[in-house]
Amino acid sequence: MPRRNPHPTRYAVYFVLLAIMFLFMIWPIVLTVRGGFVGVDGRFTFGYVASIYRDPVMLRGLFNSLSIATFTTLLCLLLTLPLAVLAVRCDFRGKRIATSLIMVPLILPPFVGAIGIRAVLGRFGALNALLGNLGWIDPESAGIDFLGGAVGGRFWGVVIMEALHLYPITFLNLTAALANLDPTLDEAARGVGAGGWRRFRRITLPLIMPGVFAGTTIVFIWSFTELGTPLMFDYYTVTPVQIFWGISEVQSNPRPYALVVVMLAHATAFYLIGKVLLGRQGHAMQTKASIAGTVRRLGPLAGLGAAAAFAVTIGLALLPHVGVVLSAFSIEGGWYRSVLPDALTFAHFENALGHGLASRSIRNSLLFASMATALAVVIGTSIAYLNVRLRVRGGWLLDGLAMLPLAVPGLVMAFGYVAMTLHWPFNLVPQWASVVGTNPNQIPLLVIAYAIRRLPYVVRSASAGLEQTSVSLEEAAHNLGGGTLYTVRRITVPLIGANLIAGAILAFSFSMLEVSDSLILARKQEDFPITKAIYELFQRLGDGPYIASAMGVWGMALLSVTLIGASILMGRRLGAIFRI
Repeated sequence: MPRRNPHPTRYAVYFVLLAIMFLFMIWPIVLTVRGGFVGVDGRFTFGYVASIYRDPVMLRGLFNSLSIATFTTLLCLLLTLPLAVLAVRCDFRGKRIATSLIMVPLILPPFVGAIGIRAVLGRFGALNALLGNLGWIDPESAGIDFLGGAVGGRFWGVVIMEALHLYPITFLNLTAALANLDPTLDEAARGVGAGGWRRFRRITLPLIMPGVFAGTTIVFIWSFTELGTPLMFDYYTVTPVQIFWGISEVQSNPRPYALVVVMLAHATAFYLIGKVLLGRQGHAMQTKASIAGTVRRLGPLAGLGAAAAFAVTIGLALLPHVGVVLSAFSIEGGWYRSVLPDALTFAHFENALGHGLASRSIRNSLLFASMATALAVVIGTSIAYLNVRLRVRGGWLLDGLAMLPLAVPGLVMAFGYVAMTLHWPFNLVPQWASVVGTNPNQIPLLVIAYAIRRLPYVVRSASAGLEQTSVSLEEAAHNLGGGTLYTVRRITVPLIGANLIAGAILAFSFSMLEVSDSLILARKQEDFPITKAIYELFQRLGDGPYIASAMGVWGMALLSVTLIGASILMGRRLGAIFRI
């Protein structure tokens, strides 16, 4: 058992890390909240927050954002709960492939996938062309407006796009919760004559509620504060987009701060409500099962049905990816009123590498993501080592702060960094880091924001590796006179290397395609990361959307490789990274 070590060096590192967490995680949030309650005269007031609730446009945006989050979360749960039960309790032909492909949506942010959905569901898109070919609609008409009109097409487009991207997070948490259940409880209920549905409703479902909470909380907060997807669907009456448009006013108008405070308050309130209703309903049995549950082998017909359930879900999830890929290969104007593009070309990929904005953004993202990953690995590994190995007093606080970015909306964090640059001491050195102004320098804050937002992946990966690795080799090195740094470098790091690599590649890949921080913090075109460049190119006429699609395909390829690598290295433990 590792002992608490009172060595002052450990606590010096602890307080340095605590200072970093406070400065770049707590302080931006505090400044944002303060900005919502302090008027231009410097006095405390509830007026700005109250004005948000009196403004019908702001209230409508808040209602739409909460509705998107609610329906996205419910849709994810409806999609994944049956699939998780099949994955854990049943065996069927093709199960290994199906449970691997279920992770596919994570390789494309919904922000980019919206390009593909618009190409498929637009008035002159592939679906209307297919319906025209089948004779179900007039092929010469303008087609059905799936993404607009009175039925709220844009709203449902955002919901479906986000659900198809986020459901793997719910699936990972549900399968982990189901796998850890003690099967003796279910067998006892079966012995007294309880049917399958009753056992699931009265025993299984209450016991996996903490897993349900873990998965749905991230999905709810993520979709509630998602900025990129509504922007790409031209759905602007949502709180994140209203905050985005208010960035230019933060120096003279506190209302954007107040709007962020309102969003943060609602996200926190729903988190606490979920914690009370779901997170504490695990009853007494929350330890890992002492014996493995029985996996039932499905017959040919039932197995085909199970495989079909996975295939349909994966097929729907791949629809945006297919749309992006076809858009990237289509000639300009070649995918119009047709099921598939009329002609294909590689020119957009060449332009993506040769276009000034596109190629520069790829280089920028590679640089920013690499720097952020290195920073996250150093900080995250140090936090995990202090908390798991050295067990310093207060280590739980560092671990909790490191996981905070999963619970705090990314949009709030990004807005907090904007607020930070306007206050002491950062406003005294604007050449170091600034977001607003005539000559912003956002690179340092972008790198720090990427690192802080992805810190949970590294901390959880490193902590898992340390918890599963015997401390005896490190103790032997200490007994032979090896110092802490030497032992960590030569013994600890090699032993948990696979976990560190898994956390690092997740941090790198998600930093490469980060949306909220990039859209809000990146202001100079020469410093745009890839997601900001995709957004800018998509707004341009001509070949802009096609180049944006090609850049999205490059991003898909990158995330595919990194997520496959992380899955191989971490296996089922990958789900622990996406928990609060």
